[in-house]
Amino acid sequence: MYYTNGNYEAFAKPRKPKGVDEKQAWLVGGGLASLAAAAFLVRDGQMPGNHIHILEEAQLPGGACDGLFRPELGFVIRGGREMENHYECLWDLYRSIPSLEQEGASVLDEFYWLNKDDPNFSMNRATLDRGQSAETGNRFELSDEAALQLMQLFLTRDEDLYDKTIDDVLGEEFYKSNFWLYWQTMFAFETWHSALEMKLYLQRFLHHIGGLPDLSALKFTKYNQYESLILPLTNYLIEQGVQFEYGVKVTNVLFHFFPDRKVAHQMILVRSGQEETMELTENDLVFVTNGSCTEASALGDNDHPPVVDTESGQGSSWELWKNIAVQNPLFGRPEKFCSDIEATRWESATVTLLDDRIAPYVENICHRDPYAGKVVTGGIVTVKDSAWRMSWTFNRQPHFQAQPKGHLVGWIYGLFPDELGDFVGKPMKDCTGAEICMEWLYHLGVPENEIETLALTAANTVPCMMPYVTAFFMPRAAGDRPDVVPEGCVNFAFLGQFAQTPRDTIFTTEYSVRTAMEAVYTLLDVERGVPEVFGSVYDVRCLLNATHYLLDGRRVTEMKLPLPYKLALHAGLDKLRGTVLEEMLERYQLI
Repeated sequence: MYYTNGNYEAFAKPRKPKGVDEKQAWLVGGGLASLAAAAFLVRDGQMPGNHIHILEEAQLPGGACDGLFRPELGFVIRGGREMENHYECLWDLYRSIPSLEQEGASVLDEFYWLNKDDPNFSMNRATLDRGQSAETGNRFELSDEAALQLMQLFLTRDEDLYDKTIDDVLGEEFYKSNFWLYWQTMFAFETWHSALEMKLYLQRFLHHIGGLPDLSALKFTKYNQYESLILPLTNYLIEQGVQFEYGVKVTNVLFHFFPDRKVAHQMILVRSGQEETMELTENDLVFVTNGSCTEASALGDNDHPPVVDTESGQGSSWELWKNIAVQNPLFGRPEKFCSDIEATRWESATVTLLDDRIAPYVENICHRDPYAGKVVTGGIVTVKDSAWRMSWTFNRQPHFQAQPKGHLVGWIYGLFPDELGDFVGKPMKDCTGAEICMEWLYHLGVPENEIETLALTAANTVPCMMPYVTAFFMPRAAGDRPDVVPEGCVNFAFLGQFAQTPRDTIFTTEYSVRTAMEAVYTLLDVERGVPEVFGSVYDVRCLLNATHYLLDGRRVTEMKLPLPYKLALHAGLDKLRGTVLEEMLERYQLI
């Protein structure tokens, strides 16, 4: 497997890999990573579909990319997916997946046309004082001290950030900035999370810095991600003959270790309550999604809070990874990510507006008609003075194809579920759906004497506590996440958010698809390059443009710098006089 860029290999069809017709593929887990791997096995590996087996413990595919109607609860979405134009592997996949709605079009086609006609941006990124605009003015408000802290983090070597937290490298001056408000709530970072991951995010999305304040960097699907992404992909795989088995729990994969290779030779699974042992040969390719951010999620309802009955480290996906990891150090260290659910959890809630009584308050903040079928909030709206650090969003409506006319489905989340609510006076984790709705209505500016009635009669709210939702953000070092294909493995690969691939960032649909592509291309020796992560971090134009926005348009020569920095800056500018670099600095208004 190797990386490439440009369109030379992007448009090439690889030749059929040698011996592929004699191979079988076993994909453990039915999330996006496994589904993508199956699609790459079919499209690029040219493996017969009936040789591909997806083993999923739940009763439907999709993993964390969910979205469903549950008759006893209502509409449920645990989260949403923010996408951008440089998800190279994701779009490489979906260019080949037929749309379920538009004949002759791919999922990429319909997504592209949708976001051309209805581009995403926010008209009010944050509020305070009960529904009043926070007037962030699309500014980052980084002081010179905070800007230097951020720059130092950006330039730090990966190995110098191993096992360090954001608190270890950034301080209170930085946390006061609008940049942190945008960043923390958009990506769900906490100050005790990995400084390395924060740095990788900075570098990965450098080209979108200017679009962070108004969320114009983002693109969204027409419906929830299950209906817009998972269903067409699943439909494609079924048409190709891929075999889906639900209610199957894989508990271990056992290996033979030889001096020059590692071979998965047995898979232990539970089917219909009975444990089975499946013998494997080198022609059986095993792909395991190790770990899960939605493992052990607990749902409540309008009248009950969610009840989490999971201890740290428990859950099928974690136990499977632990059973594999104990066999070899190259298989990673799951305990680094799943051992402290107090540090990795937060709570979300799906709110369904049942009539038009609450909608005017939403429209007053987002300045768009939520019934128009177009972008509504344009991404999350963060309540700046919320004790829960609450954010909420309404995407294009209907968010579900089966959504009744006149209903609106939105999403709320709180990064600090242990804090007392500003209106309900209870921690979010202890609140019923109706109480979470009350807290949200309070911050929308609904008169206090109307809040309870509206929460109980004009809305239905389903809370969801996710113990491991940011487990992949925990501080880590080299080797904690195993390589997609660990060294020497001839018929085994890891997939998903807890597998290691260079430069890309977890908590994205792109990461799931990229690990799938790398795994398939490696094990089958597909003669086509995997698109590299977009190289904005190496593009001087992107670097200068990001600097311009991070400084809110002020010149670098206006910054209050320590004397050694100031002397170095002026000496450097003197050397650049009369060069194209000076012209570029002027073009981006940095001097």
